[in-house]
Amino acid sequence: METLIHEILIKLGEDPQREGLVKTPERVSRVWEEIAAGYQKDPGEMVRGALFEAEGREMVLVSDIDFYSMCEHHMLPFFGKAYVAYIPNGKIVGLSKIARVVDAYARRLQVQERMTAQIASCLMDNLQPLGVAVVLRAQHLCMMMRGIQKQNSVAVTSEMLGCFKKSRKTRAEFLSLIKK
Repeated sequence: METLIHEILIKLGEDPQREGLVKTPERVSRVWEEIAAGYQKDPGEMVRGALFEAEGREMVLVSDIDFYSMCEHHMLPFFGKAYVAYIPNGKIVGLSKIARVVDAYARRLQVQERMTAQIASCLMDNLQPLGVAVVLRAQHLCMMMRGIQKQNSVAVTSEMLGCFKKSRKTRAEFLSLIKK
């Protein structure tokens, strides 16, 4: 990767030997390892490794989970907040694992729509709750820095599974809890 970054600097018209750029290929390579760390993680295993018996059947919501991802179309960042809820069905998962699942999918080249569905499906398949709801609110630098250049636009995506899809009351409760 360092060789590729070196070549990009040349293509941009820069001198890779300039003092401020000498270590840039190495730094950028390390940054991309961190940004794309989600490819090395199994979100399903994260969930399965932190399940606990529980009798409760009321909504569990983790809100305002910060995430940072990279748009697969332009390789520019998008970032925002995730809101994830589920209704237990005999088992609960450690709350930090929900944030870790969000992070594992965010740290890949992504589109927000797919990421939303992946988070919901992962929890539904591995936790087997009565239902899962996921909402992502994000700003996309590919819309802010280039193209249309709309600074205050926010993309909102949602995925509702199980009782969140079937029951208007459950869905409405979730949406009222995350309303800002």
